[in-house]
Amino acid sequence: MNWLVSTSLKLRVLVLALSVVLMVVGIRAAKNAPLDVFPEFAPPLVEIQTEAPGLSTDEVEAMISVPLENALNGTQGLKTLRSKSVLGLSSVVLIFAEGSDLMRARQLVQERLTVEASRLPAVARPPVILSPLSSTSRLLKIGVSSKVLDQMELSTIAKWTIRPRLMSIPGVANVAIWGQRDKQFQVLVDPDRLRANGVTLDALTKAVTDASAVGAGGFIDGPNQRIAVRYRSPINVPEDLAKMPVMIRNGAPITVGDVAEVKIGFPSPIGDAVINDGPGLLLIVEKQPIGNTLEVTRNVEKALEALKPGLKDVDLDPTIFRPASFIERSLENLTEAMWIGLGLVVAILVLFLFDWRTAIISLVAIPLSLIGIIPAHGLLGAFFTATSMIGFIAGAGIIVRNSIILVDFIELK
Repeated sequence: MNWLVSTSLKLRVLVLALSVVLMVVGIRAAKNAPLDVFPEFAPPLVEIQTEAPGLSTDEVEAMISVPLENALNGTQGLKTLRSKSVLGLSSVVLIFAEGSDLMRARQLVQERLTVEASRLPAVARPPVILSPLSSTSRLLKIGVSSKVLDQMELSTIAKWTIRPRLMSIPGVANVAIWGQRDKQFQVLVDPDRLRANGVTLDALTKAVTDASAVGAGGFIDGPNQRIAVRYRSPINVPEDLAKMPVMIRNGAPITVGDVAEVKIGFPSPIGDAVINDGPGLLLIVEKQPIGNTLEVTRNVEKALEALKPGLKDVDLDPTIFRPASFIERSLENLTEAMWIGLGLVVAILVLFLFDWRTAIISLVAIPLSLIGIIPAHGLLGAFFTATSMIGFIAGAGIIVRNSIILVDFIELK
């Protein structure tokens, strides 16, 4: 300690210059410091979800989850393999050993999954590897409601306007929609009317499929140019589909409307959302592991503000669940603790020591010590989390004590 103090006094100009440099570097690093509620504590994992509408839990387990487990078991670096089967959905989670390269693990899983996907039942949709998510995953919950629009109209807006805009923000891994009601043209078949008109279900299914299918118009070659022919679907409203012929009998067509009811509806929902005491949608924004919670949250909120003028009669509420508020409150508490510490130092030094030099040294040492931690934290590639904030606040008290005792001790020496 004697050597350190004496050397610092001899090279006081250099010490002062280094302190200024450290202060500048620390302040700049603080502006760009990655912030999160909790550190990344989850091991590298890959989750695969496969939808199978109409299959029971037992069927999903036997025909989808188990075959996928058998195909993925033995993947290089795999530590634990888990699966969950529910009505119409299979979820397989692969947990890899600590230190495994997540991108390489995803590539190995994709290679095996490609081979097995073709062997799954026809009713199953292609398996999907979910985007990498942070440990806490959920960044923001956004309520979407309206007093004028119904859930089908809100779903269309969320699916084609809000979600694509939020997915384009760096750091956002996924935007899940709860309470979604996808708009459909539904053909409700009446067996009695089918039997009375002598129409089979296969014939009706083929007629509806052919009528709603998107076809290629081809092209027409002219003397000087090739002109593309655009195909326009004849189905715009349910009445158009109801007029489509299923077959011709005795010179008269039997239409879809003769054997079934055609209306606009939505698939059977598997979830719901209540927003402001009424039906609505809940958008759950999930974060990538490398994302800065505070920065990504503010970017999402800016995007929502930019979208509001074009979302007529739609109410957006991004305050339902917002972890960034906890971080902002922690920063406020840290700042408050630092100012209280400075005030206590000033009061103690003025009331007991009556030494303005000691006061200045102590007042500089406290913020310099706290700011000096920030660049070191960044060099280690660590995030500032709730744990870090607690350490900062506790450290502020220790620094206050040391700045008084040590400086007074040095003066006595």
